[in-house]
Amino acid sequence: MTDALKRLSDEGVAIWLDDLSRKRITSGNLAELIDQQHVVGVTTNPTIFQKAISSGDGYEQQLADLAARKVTVEEAIRMITTADVRDAADILRPLFDATDGKDGRVSIEVDPRLAHNTRATVAEAKQLAWLVDRPNTFIKIPATRAGLPAITETIAKGISVNVTLIFSLERYRAVMDAYLTGLEKAREKGLDLSKIHSVASFFVSRVDTEIDRRLDQLGTDEAKALRGKAAVANARLAYQAYEEVFSSERWSTLENAGANRQRPLWASTGVKDKAYRDTLYVEELVAPNTVNTMPEVTLLATEDHGEIRGDAIKGTYEQARADLDALEKLGISYDEVVQVLEDEGVEKFEASWNDLLKSTEAELERLAPAEG
Repeated sequence: MTDALKRLSDEGVAIWLDDLSRKRITSGNLAELIDQQHVVGVTTNPTIFQKAISSGDGYEQQLADLAARKVTVEEAIRMITTADVRDAADILRPLFDATDGKDGRVSIEVDPRLAHNTRATVAEAKQLAWLVDRPNTFIKIPATRAGLPAITETIAKGISVNVTLIFSLERYRAVMDAYLTGLEKAREKGLDLSKIHSVASFFVSRVDTEIDRRLDQLGTDEAKALRGKAAVANARLAYQAYEEVFSSERWSTLENAGANRQRPLWASTGVKDKAYRDTLYVEELVAPNTVNTMPEVTLLATEDHGEIRGDAIKGTYEQARADLDALEKLGISYDEVVQVLEDEGVEKFEASWNDLLKSTEAELERLAPAEG
């Protein structure tokens, strides 16, 4: 069998797993994925934790202990999720050391209910970094308007950040600016820039889901011809923006001071439409110095039948721009779509978090020791 995952790694794409659970940690599955499937990082989000903890597998004893201590449901969730991230970080630590901090990382997200509160997001980022207490942690901050200054302030404190929920090219440029500004502030404070890392999570499949829905409503031949093209085009133009920013004089000054590039990370890479090849968002977004965080089903599909043909982004910018322009000509507003997706993204994570609060609270009540 050809090793598509190794070829992907050799092309400069870091393979991260978009999932985490206690069972995955304790069973040795995560260590196996690192050893055999070239996985070099892990991302989490509120939805992933909601599914993991609600399954109950491996969490009963800790929940019982937390119930006995009569902790709040918010504290219980933080203790459970940071424990999983800490244990995963320990498993990935050798990779972190071997890559000078570039990979071997685990991401944990700030409370999604804080997405529109800059000050609270920064405070939460500091708290999470302290709670997990591992150098190979990324704190995830959503790229909302309130999130941008929070990214700058968190980076300025020397805390590494995974910026999440990026859908638009304009917002992505603002994210890169927030990162560079944070590095400049950190340098002014005398911090070691070489210890600060960041990735920018640019969401992929959700773009096609929303735009394809609108194309299907139009129903014309022109509309049908554009199905499944928007997400890849959008991501490729994001990589073009990355190349521009990280070849600028401003960046060169920071790089000379020891700073690390903020790598583009392709998120939401599981294909939602079964009409598309299940490895679409892996094969079409191969480029140096990127990350692709995949659900396990996409990871295994890539291993089984992925076709890695080298750099799939270089030389595609003109066509990518033409594909997005063609959507505008059909009356599909790019700006409207990306705003809808950002709003929905925040709402979905908030909903998952609220579901997690409810299910955890029910478990704490069930396991609470009898009074007296």
